[in-house]
Amino acid sequence: MPIRPTISGISSPPELRHALEGAQYLADDGLATAAYLALALGKPLLLEGAPGVGKTEAGKAIGAVLSRTVTRLQCFEGIDAASALYEWNYPRQMLAIRQAGDAHVNLYADTFLLERPLLSALRHPADTLLLIDEIDRSDHEFEAFLLEFLSDFTISIPETGTIRAMQRPVVVLTSNRTRDLHEALRRRCVYHWIDYPDPDLEAQIVMARASSVARTTAQAVVAAVGLLRQEPLAKPPGVAETIEWAEAATLLNAQGAPWPEAFRRAIGVALKDHDDLTYMSPNLGSVIPGEAA
Repeated sequence: MPIRPTISGISSPPELRHALEGAQYLADDGLATAAYLALALGKPLLLEGAPGVGKTEAGKAIGAVLSRTVTRLQCFEGIDAASALYEWNYPRQMLAIRQAGDAHVNLYADTFLLERPLLSALRHPADTLLLIDEIDRSDHEFEAFLLEFLSDFTISIPETGTIRAMQRPVVVLTSNRTRDLHEALRRRCVYHWIDYPDPDLEAQIVMARASSVARTTAQAVVAAVGLLRQEPLAKPPGVAETIEWAEAATLLNAQGAPWPEAFRRAIGVALKDHDDLTYMSPNLGSVIPGEAA
């Protein structure tokens, strides 16, 4: 496999980290290094971590840095190859037959082919970043199919023939680790575990994504979210919820709500599960910041 030390003008992990900052994604050294190596080695990047730590956003940010269209395949239980590869537009085929009358119609022309994410990535590998999101939600059969696809980036369409990528597409996979992925899939990837950012970095992320939020507010929200994550919650708040809580509380404060009340009233953007809210309601006083101006 050829090594490409420079990709889109990026020749080192620190350069990629700086470029990601320009795309409003603050990555640590570990993520920047793993992403750079995946690009340089032409291997898929597998990102694992708890929901809400920024795995999907990392894939989108890498696409932005490379000036590539992010083609996202959202995995789900029961997803099959047809959902990921292609489908024929049967209504359009039937309409073409009726309009043609006795004339011959090539029902398998490209005009009747509906591209799904994997086929799109094969056809436009130089312009696409393929984001395979939450691969752990698919079943083992689809994972085996995906393993074969990532091995040679080739698919066979019975009606038209074989399509092979002219170059290896950039691929990012994410997993919430709801189940273990096959070892063969892991071996084909550069792996990185994304944890919740440390408080200083998370406050910087809030400031970068929510320009209306004061630094002290960001720091207070990050501290509160850190306490929430230590509780036995069904859905602990992710980084996106940290940003939303800071923005919502800032908005309510600007409308006249004092800081403790603004945080309390906006708790629904941080905790989004009824049982979690019920569990935390008696204890919110120990979490809500008293003052954050």
